[in-house]
Amino acid sequence: MKVRIEVVAIDCLMVRLFDAIDEANMPWMLAAAARLRDHFACGLIDLVPSYTTLMVHYDLTQLSPNQAHELIHAAMIDLAPDSHANGTSHVLPVWYDATVGPELSLLAKRSGLSIDRVIACHSQREYQVFALGFAPGFAFMGLVEQIIAAPRLNTPRKRVAAGSVGIAERQTAAYPVASPGGWNLIGRTPSKLFDRQREGYSLMQPGDRVSFAAIDRAEFVRLGGDDTPQEALT
Repeated sequence: MKVRIEVVAIDCLMVRLFDAIDEANMPWMLAAAARLRDHFACGLIDLVPSYTTLMVHYDLTQLSPNQAHELIHAAMIDLAPDSHANGTSHVLPVWYDATVGPELSLLAKRSGLSIDRVIACHSQREYQVFALGFAPGFAFMGLVEQIIAAPRLNTPRKRVAAGSVGIAERQTAAYPVASPGGWNLIGRTPSKLFDRQREGYSLMQPGDRVSFAAIDRAEFVRLGGDDTPQEALT
């Protein structure tokens, strides 16, 4: 691992630890995030971890750019993953159905699998939360099995229902709020992924582990899910 520092803005630096997305990166990313928070202390405005980088936004009234560089270098000395730093595990119930997951049959056709097998491939796996972004509470997770990976839609939808579960390349995610989006939709979760009353707002954080549990429509509705067909929203 070779640490590189890139200038993003006058008060913002990007710390790059890796070049490729890999689940094995996350323990290092979490360790680096903890070290950076400790070293910058009250001089840190925000720290945003992603797949391979950490964006450090610092207070220019407390630190000069040179001091910020020095703190980053000091934080990375003898960096090692913390074997006790495990994220929270979540289980998201999902109603996998063509009415709320229009690309379910498309993924089955592309992969040569049955729809039930596509559902099994997606739900019988634990995923790593790599980063939050795009929308509040939107967690980028991976990696899905290669056989059900699929590129984003050529034309994004103008409105994707809240809770929609989708796949883009080898990533999966659930939309926390209704928004535009171009992921391949395969189902919908009734779980509340973003809540202003929740500490940290987002249900999931980088480093968390997530699995999906298939449920039927009746259970989905009982749990508070909105079963309005996706096509009725676009």
